[in-house]
Amino acid sequence: MTGPSVAAVPAVAPPRPAVVLRLLAGRGAFRLSVQLMGLVLITAWGAGDYGRFATALGLVTWLNFIPGAAEKSALKALPRLRLTRDAVAALAVRLAAVPVLVVLAAMAVALVVAPRSDAALYLTAAAWSISGGLLMTVSGLHRLRGKSTLDAAAFTAGSAVVAAVTCVTWAVRWPPGAHLAMLLGGLLVILGASVALLPRPWLRGGGLPEHRLLPAFGRSTVLLGLTEVLDVLATSVVFGVFALSGRTTESGPFYLALLVSSAFCSLLFYQLRVHQPTASWRMRGTGAAAGRARAAELLKLVERGGIAFAVLLGAGLAVPSTRAVLTADSYVVLGVLVLVETALYATGIYASFLVENTNSKVLTLTSGAAVVSLAATAVAAALLVPPLGPVGGFAALVLALTVKAAVLRRLIRRH
Repeated sequence: MTGPSVAAVPAVAPPRPAVVLRLLAGRGAFRLSVQLMGLVLITAWGAGDYGRFATALGLVTWLNFIPGAAEKSALKALPRLRLTRDAVAALAVRLAAVPVLVVLAAMAVALVVAPRSDAALYLTAAAWSISGGLLMTVSGLHRLRGKSTLDAAAFTAGSAVVAAVTCVTWAVRWPPGAHLAMLLGGLLVILGASVALLPRPWLRGGGLPEHRLLPAFGRSTVLLGLTEVLDVLATSVVFGVFALSGRTTESGPFYLALLVSSAFCSLLFYQLRVHQPTASWRMRGTGAAAGRARAAELLKLVERGGIAFAVLLGAGLAVPSTRAVLTADSYVVLGVLVLVETALYATGIYASFLVENTNSKVLTLTSGAAVVSLAATAVAAALLVPPLGPVGGFAALVLALTVKAAVLRRLIRRH
């Protein structure tokens, strides 16, 4: 996958403030509707069904980022390309769509064979999550070609679907599986319309054989997407520990608290995607060193903050009175942990973004650090979730973020 020389690539202007506000309004409306959905449904179902619903979504949230890997790679590559632009865009659409079709097929089989089973519930949740990721990818391509209104309209329509289905579920008491199926149906209609509005060359390709572009673009897609998938998979591991330790009902409070963190971080993700074409163009050549230096400074902040948290947590668990507060499922304690986790996670997101948009050689550094972070989350969750519940879940996430920042900073320095 090759493009023109540096001199032939025009500068990419940052998006106008009005465009950014329009995009954030659409995406913000969607996130707000999902937040409210979580609060409404717990009153409709109670702790049992809501725990199953939260566990199902928590276990498959990482699938949302699999199609998004193609968007991330396209937003980085397309501003640097001219002759292969249409072909690379078409390849991005295909790479994003294939895993969605696989999950939809598996869900259809489960609904036919055992429609009321946990497998059907989990696969429907998986289809909802991964289809949302594909909508983000298609919307990102619309933004890149100057059609930001289509992005905002798609997610505004998505928020209307979530609101309408949630209201009906609350009124007629649909079970979790039916609720997710109706959400998915509305999302697929919006997704179909968004795909149909892409330019024909971006669906058919630019006349170049895909096998010539796939190795370079595929590698970039896998490595760029792997970091986010592993980060979110780490959260899914915590939900898995809740299920394995017999504390499924406590995954509900953890899920609700996590919504607060994910709402802020998802908007940050989106802001970075909106500005990614500009950042990719700016951090070529000599700009790469400055980007990595800034990332190392941010990672040092995360590392030091995480170490301070670990010291305070250990001291709190050593004192009987403080330990009693930590094990009492206090929403005040949980709120403090949400703030700590959100601040460290957001800082780490931006640091990784700077590193990833320098050049393709450093992508193995961010993905390698994400692998270590996933392992650290699994170990910390296994130790902390059974005795501490939701508090232990967030503590595990914070400790894993600390490990990831420490590893990535040292890898950057060595590089």
